Amino acid sequence: MFDQSGCWAILYSANENNYHLTNNRAQMKFSTFIAFPEMFMPKLSKPHVLLPVLCLLAGLLTSPLLAAEEVNVYSARKEDLIKPLLDDFSKQTGITVNLVTGKEEALLQRLQSEGANTPADVLLTSDAGRLAAARQAGVLQAVQSAALAKHIPAAYRDPEGYWYGLSVRARPIIYAKDRVKSAQLSTYEDLAVPQWRDKICVRSSDSIYNQSLVAGMIAHHGEAKTEAWAKGLVANFARPPKGGDRDQIKAVAAGECDVTLANTYYLGGMVNSPDPAEQAAAAKVAVFWPDAKTTGVHVNVSGAGVTAHTHNRDNALKLLEFLASDLAQRWYADVNNEYPVNPAIPPSATLESWGTFKADTLNVAKLGELNAAAVRLMDRAGWK
Repeated sequence: MFDQSGCWAILYSANENNYHLTNNRAQMKFSTFIAFPEMFMPKLSKPHVLLPVLCLLAGLLTSPLLAAEEVNVYSARKEDLIKPLLDDFSKQTGITVNLVTGKEEALLQRLQSEGANTPADVLLTSDAGRLAAARQAGVLQAVQSAALAKHIPAAYRDPEGYWYGLSVRARPIIYAKDRVKSAQLSTYEDLAVPQWRDKICVRSSDSIYNQSLVAGMIAHHGEAKTEAWAKGLVANFARPPKGGDRDQIKAVAAGECDVTLANTYYLGGMVNSPDPAEQAAAAKVAVFWPDAKTTGVHVNVSGAGVTAHTHNRDNALKLLEFLASDLAQRWYADVNNEYPVNPAIPPSATLESWGTFKADTLNVAKLGELNAAAVRLMDRAGWK
């Protein structure tokens, strides 16, 4: 039977937030309705008038006969980069996916503040550093699956199963075709030599991508050697760090600098952009795969984990398995210009055009473990 407290919960939500029900999704669980009112409820001028209706709907929504299978996702990935896949998952399984998108830090803070009352079942985010931070914050739980173990190499997942990489991105050297020859390039370490004085553009030390790159170097070379490298790199900056990865690529194309570091999907997005200016900038640069004879190119992941307080654990695990499936991996490659985490799935034609490379085999979980050390080191090196 319907608990009257549910009626008062809806009335409270309506009065406090000026919301009302306009979308009667009778198959949506009441817990999701309360947790995600913004999905269903525009403004209401006289919420008390609809109290009987609200109570009736609350009764329907809480009825076990009408409760549908669902999974609630907090995603730091933009909606257009993930929703088509989630829609496919719903079509294949009949499980409704309720999606909330936001910034990485904001979603982590939301999970922490909601605690055991969170409606979220899955956290989707980018970079192993952020995934590790979510584990350290206690908002993820360990899950194991034969399908996940089969499709996702050990280097791209948490060793204890707290999160799983779902796509791979490399961070190579991007250089100006008309001013730099590939023979002049070799390793990340070489970017710190005087030859590159006033010729390098990079993002700031606030970038998780740069933090993870430095963390990887600490893992391979130790803090002392990495700090010396970072100081040399800073000395070669053509300008103070500013902007995102696309801005660095555009700066190289415009002649502000000769070399930068950027994640591959940013360049892929520019190559395939509807904006002629981005296409033109991308045409002026080329990709160099560093450290081919040593540790390999720095790689990272976007990934997901099951939340610590999920109420739909089985559905959350099904979603992770779907995102690691061949269908989803091909979508990541063809649409997002990311490398599939599943080595059996080929990359897109754009990515293949840049050639193959030796990827660093370091478990990306190590990048999260060393993030704090990397941030401190970059600060000491004067990397703003």
